[in-house]
Amino acid sequence: AFITGGGIGINLGIARNFAAVGANLGILGRSQDKLDTAAAELRALGARVSTHSADVRDYAAVETAMRRCGEELGLVQTLVCGAAGNFPLAAEQLSPNGFKSVIDIDLLGSFHACRAAFEQLKQTQGNIIFISAGQAFMPYAFQAHVGAAKAGIDNMMRNLALEWGRFGIRCNSIAPGPIEGTEGMRRLAPGGLTDQLRRLIPLGRLGTPDDIGQLSVFLASPLATYITGTLIVAD
Repeated sequence: AFITGGGIGINLGIARNFAAVGANLGILGRSQDKLDTAAAELRALGARVSTHSADVRDYAAVETAMRRCGEELGLVQTLVCGAAGNFPLAAEQLSPNGFKSVIDIDLLGSFHACRAAFEQLKQTQGNIIFISAGQAFMPYAFQAHVGAAKAGIDNMMRNLALEWGRFGIRCNSIAPGPIEGTEGMRRLAPGGLTDQLRRLIPLGRLGTPDDIGQLSVFLASPLATYITGTLIVAD
């Protein structure tokens, strides 16, 4: 499995769950320190790990990382597009550059990873998992940039499922609800807002990175070989 944004948060939780079922892992992120810490944790679970310090907005860097990962660990069977950017800001205060930065990281970065992984996924008849968000289909205050990016990801997912199904490649999205202990929650629900949110959730708790990790493993597994072009909400 190759996971963009794999050094922290939900994406590291996904990596842990793939490691738990015997996968080897390529993880890509911008901070080598975070990648090194994540790699040590994943290796302790028995995984072989290949780390790649790169920005998903740089296609050449992503392509190089994908090629190196294939050489070091074998052809990629699962790609998780998890790298994302977010900051809450009112639309009238949002600069064009700020809007573009989120589009470039989330949407363009996801395309870069898919395009770079295509030849390997074609050979393995692999699958792609996109990490979406509720902002893709519901309006959220101060999240116009994120909603646009995630909605674009989900549309791209469906188009790739349509076009690449003939190669045996499946594509799906996961939209996590509020996940505890993540940077996203710290930014979007600071302080006592987390407790208020918990009271509004029917299950009475926030999600965990493992909740999303386990769902990702299911979608990548032989148990899900006829699921493609689908958005699964885990909230």
